[in-house]
Amino acid sequence: MWPDRRAIDLLGVELPIIQAPMAGPVFAPMVIAVAEAGGLGSLPCATMDAAQVRAELTAIRERTAKPINLNFFCHTPPDFDAAREARWRARLKHYYDELGLPPDAPASNRTPFDEGACALVEEFRPEVVSFHFGLPEPRLLDRVRAAGAKILSSATTVKEARWLEERGCDAIIAQGNEAGGHRGMFLSDDIATQVGTFSLVPQVADAVKVPVIAAGGISDARGIAAAFALGACAVQIGTAYLFTPEARVTPLHRAALRGERAEETALTNIFTGRPARGMVNRVMREVGPMTDDAPAFPLAGGALTPLRAASEKAGSDDFMSLWAGQSARLCREMPAAELTRTLAAEALALMGGSNGR
Repeated sequence: MWPDRRAIDLLGVELPIIQAPMAGPVFAPMVIAVAEAGGLGSLPCATMDAAQVRAELTAIRERTAKPINLNFFCHTPPDFDAAREARWRARLKHYYDELGLPPDAPASNRTPFDEGACALVEEFRPEVVSFHFGLPEPRLLDRVRAAGAKILSSATTVKEARWLEERGCDAIIAQGNEAGGHRGMFLSDDIATQVGTFSLVPQVADAVKVPVIAAGGISDARGIAAAFALGACAVQIGTAYLFTPEARVTPLHRAALRGERAEETALTNIFTGRPARGMVNRVMREVGPMTDDAPAFPLAGGALTPLRAASEKAGSDDFMSLWAGQSARLCREMPAAELTRTLAAEALALMGGSNGR
């Protein structure tokens, strides 16, 4: 009943809906709910250590045998630049003074896909493994493929999509500029090159032979139907799942998502050092949203951590990374499984199908 079943057949799912792997809000309960509803649940592993990933995967496998996706980052860890770090901390010093905080701040680190992560993939053998910021080195990618996983990665330009296909990706996630969270860009760091979903998806679909998954600004059935009309055969949805009870979202972030501020998002590099889309708050307005002072990913985040902790305790989101896409106002509050089935059924109705299966 779906007009293009390539992604459904490739991923082994019932519905062409992938829950985006959002680090922070997504843990085992959401992955299980989406998988059991027929979509592809995705566990974000980039901010977890091996013990945390193992615990989440154990919980998932105890509750569902449906296909799941493990997501990893593929960035190159930067060399520490003491001068740049000093400039960044000087830029933020008046906030420390305002909140009465000592100048010390923890280092920030996110480990890219490595031997340890690859061993977890080989141990748990997920049906799908997806990557952000490109792909890991070929020998690791070969091991992932040998473990039986289908391989996905995000492209933000046609050039990136071709690059991923040439290196053996089974499907391409075409991430439009509307998407919340980190841009998957990896062949350029110029945000002026970033393209909207409506333009990116058909160009990628024309440029590659593998299935294309649309992502960015898709929060309701109209977005899903439009993605299929543009040449996609599945969608990846993030922000809509932040409105589910399974999402581990702070009360301040949830309140912002529900309010008028959700209409104002921007790309910013101040929270991690890489461009990411979130709702505009005080620190984004005053320091960014983009600044050359921010250290390279993921080092910029360390200096923001004490500011976030202190202001959040006081009931303020001034220093929080309020990740959200551009279509938050289209989202509805309901459980993750119900959301998955509802979006599928409504999209099929728009496309002339009869139900969500």
